[in-house]
Amino acid sequence: MFWYEDEIKRLEKQRTDMNYQPETLFYGSSSIRLWTGLTDDFHDFKPVNLGFGGSTLAACTWFFDRVMTGYQPKRLVLYAGDNDLGDGRHPEEVFIFFQELAERVTRRFGSLPCYFISLKPSINRWPIVSQFNYTNEIIAAEIKNNHPDWRWIDIFSAMLNADGRPNAEYYSNDGLHLTEKGYLIWKNIIQNALISR
Repeated sequence: MFWYEDEIKRLEKQRTDMNYQPETLFYGSSSIRLWTGLTDDFHDFKPVNLGFGGSTLAACTWFFDRVMTGYQPKRLVLYAGDNDLGDGRHPEEVFIFFQELAERVTRRFGSLPCYFISLKPSINRWPIVSQFNYTNEIIAAEIKNNHPDWRWIDIFSAMLNADGRPNAEYYSNDGLHLTEKGYLIWKNIIQNALISR
């Protein structure tokens, strides 16, 4: 996990430099980190962007206590797991990482409203879409059955075109990261989830 050290130090410095107490922690991989409009998009929820590039759900779990030090949020929004599958991990491993992260959240924050953004259907990783679907399925079921503090946010279906494939308008040239249109889809779905709770 040493290759994430610079990114984690950046997040630690960001926390010490903050002049407000954020209410909503957005945590996860580069899909969160590269969301440059996140602060404006969720202004009413007083967010902070705690994404770090290339992170896996395994890394989010490993660094959780370190990154969360000093925060007393009202809610947590998570996107991670995409890179785990891209690195060759199995859906069941990602599922175990989610369980461990959920336990860490409870230990640190108690009963905190949490939101898991479903893994997205990217162009780059479409050849392993069955693994993405299965991972989404088992984590969604775990949340429904065993984690009352968590809510599932499905962005997968909204990012498909009429042919049932990833909508190219939502992805940058690498077929993995999001365009402004992609983030607009996320913004609307996530805002609805936060408001409806």
